[in-house]
Amino acid sequence: MENKNYSSIVGSSAAPYENQIAQRCGLATNYHAVSHPSLPNYVALVSGGTQGITDDNPPSSHPLTANSLFQQVPASKGYEESMPSNCLLTDSGQYAVRHNPYAYFTPIRTQCQARDVPMGTGSSGNFHNDVVAGTLPPFSFVTPNLCNDMHDCSVATGDAYLANLVPTIIAGPDYQQGLLAIVITFDENGGASGNQVYCSVISPFTTPGTQSSTNFTHYSLLRTTEEILGVPFLVGASSAASMRSAFPRAVEPPQPAGVPGCSQCRARLGLNRSFTANADGACSS
Repeated sequence: MENKNYSSIVGSSAAPYENQIAQRCGLATNYHAVSHPSLPNYVALVSGGTQGITDDNPPSSHPLTANSLFQQVPASKGYEESMPSNCLLTDSGQYAVRHNPYAYFTPIRTQCQARDVPMGTGSSGNFHNDVVAGTLPPFSFVTPNLCNDMHDCSVATGDAYLANLVPTIIAGPDYQQGLLAIVITFDENGGASGNQVYCSVISPFTTPGTQSSTNFTHYSLLRTTEEILGVPFLVGASSAASMRSAFPRAVEPPQPAGVPGCSQCRARLGLNRSFTANADGACSS
């Protein structure tokens, strides 16, 4: 998701769904972005570093040769809402290329053309079809458009978007079979000191109501994803705190009520897939 302070989400009446997730699934209460503006955070989430980027310029200004999670896991996919064609390298309408890290890494440009696709909507299109069919890849990076990620529209708009999207994912075969974790986070905050952002965890192995005050960052999320997928740590991920022990599998947690799909937090753990979706583009793990 995009550009909102932690306090703009947690405890806010404009974000009832995100607060329900925080209360009934898992919440990292001390999670921080690593930079400003948006682009260096997106790049850091998948490469372990900002790669020296300090602006939001397009791939033509930042042709990155660094390794990335996409390169480590070639079967990964990016799902970009409102992107009109695969791996588009320029802005178009409500699609912002700066929120699509797949487009910046030149060693995988051919892969990007095949695996970075228009998302569609919460009820139709590439992402919905893969969710319903149980064919999500090992790692998915899902980016809402500039309105639904709260960048250009309200917190309430983005929260309603997640309330529609997330239950569909949880109802899908991958989550129901214990193969999927969902992390929802923001690329950066709205300018408050410390760059703290909302980060929630929905998974079959997390006790409902779990909260962790460990100091986590985007590099922690990358490290955790790499641990789950069995690939080497990239740069900043190697020294970051892992999130796995903070959100462990519960033996038999009570079924929480009120959050569609969170009742499945008690499913058996068999995790081998990861899902990332942001409001500036963030669900992941």
